[in-house]
Amino acid sequence: MDLEGNIKEPEMSMARERVYHASRLAKYRNPFGAQPEGGSVSLCLECPHSCREVTLCYTYGLYSFSYHEEPMSDAGELYKVELMLPDESGLLFYWFRFIDEEDNVKYYVAAGDTRDGEGMVYHEPPRVGADEDKYPYAFQITVYDKDFKTPDRIKGAMIYQIFPDRFARDDDFDFDRMTSASDRTERVYHRDWYEDVDIYGKPETGYLACDFYGGSLAGITQKIDYIKSLGINVLYLNPIFEARSSHRYDTADYKKVDPILGGNGSFEQLVKACDERGIKIILDGVFSHTGADSRYFNKFDRYDGTGAYKSFVGGVESPYRSWYNFWRDEDGNPLYDSWWGFPDLPNVNENDLSYRKFIFGEDGVVRTWLGRGAGGFRLDVSDELPDSFIRQMRKTIKRNSEGEGILIGEVWEDASCKCSYGSYRDFMFGNTHDSVMGYTFRHIVLDFLCGYIDAAVMDSRLEGFRERYPSEAYYSIMNLVSSHDVPRIMTMLSKPVDSDSREEQQKFKVSASDYADCSRLARMAYAIQIGYIGACCLYYGDEILMEGYKDPFNRRTYPWGRLTGRQEENLAYIRRLARLRTDNGCLRTGHYRTLFAEGDVFCCLRYLKDGRDFFGKESYGSSRIALLINRGDKPCYMSVEDKDDVVSATKVTKAFVSLTDNFITRGIRGGKMICGLPPRSFMFVIY
Repeated sequence: MDLEGNIKEPEMSMARERVYHASRLAKYRNPFGAQPEGGSVSLCLECPHSCREVTLCYTYGLYSFSYHEEPMSDAGELYKVELMLPDESGLLFYWFRFIDEEDNVKYYVAAGDTRDGEGMVYHEPPRVGADEDKYPYAFQITVYDKDFKTPDRIKGAMIYQIFPDRFARDDDFDFDRMTSASDRTERVYHRDWYEDVDIYGKPETGYLACDFYGGSLAGITQKIDYIKSLGINVLYLNPIFEARSSHRYDTADYKKVDPILGGNGSFEQLVKACDERGIKIILDGVFSHTGADSRYFNKFDRYDGTGAYKSFVGGVESPYRSWYNFWRDEDGNPLYDSWWGFPDLPNVNENDLSYRKFIFGEDGVVRTWLGRGAGGFRLDVSDELPDSFIRQMRKTIKRNSEGEGILIGEVWEDASCKCSYGSYRDFMFGNTHDSVMGYTFRHIVLDFLCGYIDAAVMDSRLEGFRERYPSEAYYSIMNLVSSHDVPRIMTMLSKPVDSDSREEQQKFKVSASDYADCSRLARMAYAIQIGYIGACCLYYGDEILMEGYKDPFNRRTYPWGRLTGRQEENLAYIRRLARLRTDNGCLRTGHYRTLFAEGDVFCCLRYLKDGRDFFGKESYGSSRIALLINRGDKPCYMSVEDKDDVVSATKVTKAFVSLTDNFITRGIRGGKMICGLPPRSFMFVIY
């Protein structure tokens, strides 16, 4: 394998006894991965001489597709075609067709979980329609805007995500002030910071996620040095705008920080503290729906002026009426379109130009918060927003931040070929998001650490995303293992029995017998975040192994002043890992190569070339760092060799080296070392 990650295969026989194409090997597809518009790609197929009419089949587009075929020329060892890519961004799917020696028409299509992106012979062509069941698969080339750039700050960033109500109260917290901040009688207030989350609500309303602890932006500001000690350079805040609920995804006023969080002045103070420490803030932008209890919809008449609901019901003029879709049932009762049928979350018509003016205009929401010091936005439910809306969001952010504003999308699936509402989406071509949240990364890593897949499958799936995502986006992807929407990593590693009962979820706790094992695996998950490509996102409390199943238990309060010895130990561990990345640019934006992936063992290399990173920029720290992981319950030994400036790793039998839990060690430049990895352990080898 060379430094570019291309596997050096033995020379093939001219007999060509197989049909073969591997999308990740330069011999068959060159160059690797997603490509800028207007470029070209060489595609090759190994095929027996007994076959005939070897043809490249391809289709390209985004909202509509154009299908074509091109005969492949016999270049002696391989059939070959040089394909000019479209001059506009989108998707290009390809496969091969040939007639075998028995006069059967066959297709060479993509296959899942293969090492080098090799495919398989199949009797049908791939299905690639947006609404089709996509089997068999086509090979994919993501064609992106040649001018696509993401801010350097987000590439390989260290991100800390905070659910504001549950992170920290400020030193001047006053319970009576919190309870008097709103006249919403459905709210539940916690006097005790350490009591568990509410799961019942008030008897007259039931559960509404309206319980508050009084965490505030001033509380975050007072903990900013703690946050910085984790190596953080980007702070991602769940919604801070005024809302009825404690999660605040039911926005009530887009231009006002919730009074319980401290109001707009507290945001200015937080921005100042962050700026002094080199941290940028990303705000959670919820633009597909608002709250029913909001200045705009105003269903409960808690705001001055006429909201959209009263406008429809009473025939009164409102500037917000056109934002929402209303109708009446057979009995004349008012109905409206709402997010997943929740009446508290009325959907917004994002194509309404008055709504777009409110969001993107000169005095709009985006410009207002950028002007107040926000560094960008994370878009809630991106796949439920029109592509044109997200494109306008990106343009507005970039124009008002000298190109440095960040836009991250909430996309849970493969964003390069995401389909929703009957179409492929414009998510990964340089026109909308800088990048997306790494839920696919989380799924892959958890499957590996839980033992559902082996290292080879994990590597294949990660390499698949590296192949399909433009590098500008892949180095900026928000790789996470926990969030406010999924169970925490410690809980997931204990493999809880699934239950929709909040009472059962509330009781769930990692057993004493499993705790040590789960904590080692949780550290391993963070090591993968640190060592792999992308931005490393740490959900508040994961650094101390907080537990929590589904919402709301993944949103418990941070136990300030009550950390156990094990939590303090893990916090110190995470800080050391974070420093490894902040001190070595190769772990942020360096080149990448898998060294070994088999069974329980995964090894990868991050490196610089002549002191420069993947993007050709001068970097700092070590020029090479290898990450070695042993997921298994038995020790393993790896030989890591640096020969002629090429690092390789192989598994060896037990050697005369001691097993050690020291997870950072120094390698021998130009030599060989044997690393002994205990069960459930990892090691960074620094050259």
